[in-house]
Amino acid sequence: MTQRRVRVVALTIFVFVSNAALAQKNGPEKPPEISSRLDVVPSLNPEASTPPQRSLTISDAVAIFLRQNFQLIAARYDIDSAEAERLTARLRPNPAISVGFSGLPLNLSGNLLTEQQYSYAISQTFELGGKRAKRIDVANTNSDLARAQFEMAVWQLTNDLKKKFYTVILNRSLLNLAQENEKTFAEVIEHTKELVQAGEVSGLDLTRLEVEKLKFDTDLANAERDYEVALRDLRVTLGGDYRAMEIDPTGTLDPQVFDFTFPDLRDQALAARPDLKAAKVAERAADASIRLQDAQKIPDVNLGGGVTQVPGGTSNYTFGVGVTLPVHDRNQGERAKARIAKEKALNQEALVTNQVISDVDKAFVAFQMQKRRVDLYRTGVLTKVNSIQDLTEYSLKAGESSILDLLDAVRTRRDTLAAFYQALFDYQSSLLELELATATPIVK
Repeated sequence: MTQRRVRVVALTIFVFVSNAALAQKNGPEKPPEISSRLDVVPSLNPEASTPPQRSLTISDAVAIFLRQNFQLIAARYDIDSAEAERLTARLRPNPAISVGFSGLPLNLSGNLLTEQQYSYAISQTFELGGKRAKRIDVANTNSDLARAQFEMAVWQLTNDLKKKFYTVILNRSLLNLAQENEKTFAEVIEHTKELVQAGEVSGLDLTRLEVEKLKFDTDLANAERDYEVALRDLRVTLGGDYRAMEIDPTGTLDPQVFDFTFPDLRDQALAARPDLKAAKVAERAADASIRLQDAQKIPDVNLGGGVTQVPGGTSNYTFGVGVTLPVHDRNQGERAKARIAKEKALNQEALVTNQVISDVDKAFVAFQMQKRRVDLYRTGVLTKVNSIQDLTEYSLKAGESSILDLLDAVRTRRDTLAAFYQALFDYQSSLLELELATATPIVK
């Protein structure tokens, strides 16, 4: 029995050691998943909590913006408030009920029930002069004015969104250019180091290149900063939950060819500008207010009736008519204010009309100038600067040019392309200014 127990123990130890060795060979086992409340605790790793980026075109950006931008949501509340005022304007005056007791002796002696009188009355105010209809008309025009002002907010904020979207596209183009320049310059430095080791160029040229590389590195850092800031500016403009708004704007600055005439743009602006529409609605609202304030000078009539009850005696019916005599207050101040508001609305409409024509004129001139700038780059200057850098690199490898020549070629290409991207952005901005001036979609 002792030998048998020893064999069992030895066999158990052998199996345990074999399993441990096999486990060590195959690696540690994966622990089973444990379901607990700890699973809902957010991760402290920012990369783990970052949602995937969403590809975003300018049409997508406008759709998201119109749906969840907080400024537009706030502007819609003004329309709701105006609708509530329309509901209030339709209400009529409430009737009044009164209950009274009279004939009660001061010494509270005698038969109180027979000596006391009870009165019950109800009265109703009736508005004259069409006040209710005029009040409803004022509320309706104020509602139209709130909608026109909301259209102004949509018109201006949507244009601002498009500008921010194209700012992101510009900064990303400049970032790609800076990354390309930094990579090219790093390759030039490595090639120069080989030439220095071979004794073909001096170490001074290499030192100049290393100093010059700081400028390219700085350009890259600035480009990264500008792109990230512009991207976050676009994210907050879109609205919604900023923390979950991970976007990847896609688009191009390649210009579309347009041909405009000033009379057509002016007519479009005069027909579509929301601020001009709002000024015209404000004029109608002022007319409605004048009619209402003129009606307010007409006094209302208050009709009342009731019953006077005498316990143990006879009961009487009572009727009455009340009218406020317009001797002193005939609503003179409010009527004067309403007419001043009408004059102000007329002046505002004339002011906005002049501003519309001026905006179109300035935007049209700016568009023509920016179009001319883009046309200058289309004459082939971009191809030339690329060819200069390529030929200089080839000549350097062949020993026919110096490092400084290549450095100058790289600088020229960098500055020219950066200026070209800026010209494209300015052209796109001029189209957006035309959209803003005419309130007519141009850039899709």
